[in-house]
Amino acid sequence: MAPLILDGGFSRDLIRLGAPFKQPEWSALSLLEAPEYVRRVHVEFVKSGADIITTNSYALVPFHIGQDRFNLRGAELAALAGRLAREVADRSADQGAKVLVAGSLPPIFGSYEPDKFDAQKVQEYLSILVDALAPYVDVWLGETLSLIAEAQAVRLATRNTDKPLWISFTLDDTSQQNPPCLRSGESIEQAAEWAQRVGASALLFNCSSAEYMAPGIKIARDVFAAYSASPPVIGAYANAFASAVGDQPANEGLNITRKDLTPEMYAQFAKEWISLGASIVGGCCGIGCDHIRELVAQLKSLRTAHP
Repeated sequence: MAPLILDGGFSRDLIRLGAPFKQPEWSALSLLEAPEYVRRVHVEFVKSGADIITTNSYALVPFHIGQDRFNLRGAELAALAGRLAREVADRSADQGAKVLVAGSLPPIFGSYEPDKFDAQKVQEYLSILVDALAPYVDVWLGETLSLIAEAQAVRLATRNTDKPLWISFTLDDTSQQNPPCLRSGESIEQAAEWAQRVGASALLFNCSSAEYMAPGIKIARDVFAAYSASPPVIGAYANAFASAVGDQPANEGLNITRKDLTPEMYAQFAKEWISLGASIVGGCCGIGCDHIRELVAQLKSLRTAHP
């Protein structure tokens, strides 16, 4: 199967274009104050060659926009994020391109925070995002999930929507453990077994160093090879952080990005992931339009029109 190309990280392209951006709202601030910038980022990723654009709903959680604002405006803002992405995708279809919209469902209680997961409250929050995004998205993307329970919560929240479920785990790149594991300490084998068992359409790895993706892909590939039923497809989209994020909470400031992870170098990583069995590749934090454009150019010979 020809690889599908995801878009890249949203926040830094908002900053590059001059969108309002600060803590605690993070990328949600553009939805609150200047949604046209969200549209522009989507358009730029489509022009770069992305097959899939992701809704700007990652920061629509109480951690970023506050509990009161989430209660009052969470559904409205999620619907706006979905509508902006859908309009760009539909306009691309009018111009002959097929672009899918992935509905981003984040870790509700914080990125890289498996210990903060609250099984009693998670559905209360996820249901608001799912209901608001559902009219606009083609697939669900539960992303940057640190533990299997977060993924299971996303599955439960989306199970009645009749849309494919993509689950993306973040790998622990703060230790020298080989092979790597989820940030919860759960193994990649456990995550892959879960994805196969529940019928996820795709299992991805994201928001970890590019060097950690290949081991994850290989382990997932080997787990899925043992099943005769159609397994999830595999994907990866790494971040460009200069060092592993472990000593500070995620999203409390812009991490310094690697100067060596040029678009050309990132494309080489992605080509390796594809050679190992990945069929969805893209970028996370710090991987921008230039990276996606170069990735598309280097993969041109591998690609055909996807269904």
